[in-house]
Amino acid sequence: MTSFILYPLAFVVLLGVLVVIHEFGHFAVARLCGVKVLRFSVGFGRVLWKRRYGKDQMELTLCAIPLGGYVRMVDERELEAGEQIAPEDLPRAFNRQGVGARSAIVAAGPVANFLLALLIYWLMFMVGSDAPLPVLGTPDAASPAAVAGIANGDRVRSVGGEPVVTLEDFHLRLMRHASMNESVELEVIDRQQMTQTRLLDMRRLAEKNWEGNPLDILGLRLYQPPFEPIVGEVLPDSPGEKAGLKTGDRVLAIEGQSVQRWSEFVDVVRRSPEASLSVVIARGEREMNIALTPEKNGKIGRVGVGVSEAEVEKLRAAFDELHTVVRYGPIDAASKAGRAAWDQTALTLVMMGKMFTGEVSWRNLSGPVTIADYAGKTARIGPDAYLKFMAIVSLCLGIFNLLPIPVLDGGHLLYHALELIKGSPVSEKAMEVGQKIGLSLLATLMIFAFFNDFSRLLTPLFNG
Repeated sequence: MTSFILYPLAFVVLLGVLVVIHEFGHFAVARLCGVKVLRFSVGFGRVLWKRRYGKDQMELTLCAIPLGGYVRMVDERELEAGEQIAPEDLPRAFNRQGVGARSAIVAAGPVANFLLALLIYWLMFMVGSDAPLPVLGTPDAASPAAVAGIANGDRVRSVGGEPVVTLEDFHLRLMRHASMNESVELEVIDRQQMTQTRLLDMRRLAEKNWEGNPLDILGLRLYQPPFEPIVGEVLPDSPGEKAGLKTGDRVLAIEGQSVQRWSEFVDVVRRSPEASLSVVIARGEREMNIALTPEKNGKIGRVGVGVSEAEVEKLRAAFDELHTVVRYGPIDAASKAGRAAWDQTALTLVMMGKMFTGEVSWRNLSGPVTIADYAGKTARIGPDAYLKFMAIVSLCLGIFNLLPIPVLDGGHLLYHALELIKGSPVSEKAMEVGQKIGLSLLATLMIFAFFNDFSRLLTPLFNG
């Protein structure tokens, strides 16, 4: 399936599932509390499809803008022009329910998102999935990772005393310590199978204002198998063939730099489109100098040669060595699912808090465009990656909706808390002012999110 179809489809399915689950939470608890539901809408704006169901003739609608949804209940405060509530429906009005019932209905949407994430994690831990191991590569020079002594091939066993099994475990544990801007102790097994301790200083994150990938800022790299720089396939009429490269040639140097690994050769080629490169190769017992000019493919250079089949076999073997199957029984899977959901929730809350205090850059905020991009990318990788992404977005949606901002579920819960304190509902005037403030805040957040989304898309084009 092409990206043109896959990315929008993956995004629509992702949003559709999350919106339906969220709104179903509101709907189900409203029905349990005896509240009459008038409409269950997936999306906003113009109605594309609708149908009525049940004895209450609830209207199920599908609307043109898929960025959300809503459940409309009988409510004396939200009557449309010329609309009246039948006397027999008044006891079933939302506004006539006790504050406990109203709070349960409001909270049910975010809770449904949390439950969906837990269900996804639980099923994935039970069914089992391939997960990359936390094996690190050579760090950037002078980076905190290099200063800590992290070496190529180090496999992380624990972060701050907490054991880690997969790369995802490592990332979550590391980010928890990074959020406190403290040094953290990593226990690793090096290439000689010796247990070592590395002390990683996190203060660089504060200096960089947490903008971008924290692992990049710390200089952490994933392990790459050391493939020999031996040419395998040479495509016909490619820059490589025109330069005289042949199957079996070993690349010794490029632009005066010694080449020990295939990736070193590829890195120079990729960043040198349409540049004439001096390459030294070994062919049998002879050394030869050739001039190689990569063609431009988008923003990168390409020469039309591939690594040898023997090195490809190494890659297949390395994949098995660098991955593990994570699978648990139902009870252990439930425990692991709860831990995974809690870790992701805690990290999200910490990051949001640091955004508001200025310790984390607002450029990390993402909107629908970035979500659509990642939905497509994870769908292309496979069902495991896509479902994990769905679980993360579901948790984030639940957390976001619980923020105490008027117009969000958290804002309504704030009103209910104030009602309990003062003994009477918040006035219509106060809610009207709150709604304006809430809409302004949401509009500001959306502007930031869309700006960041398009900046990520356009910056590489201008830099290229």
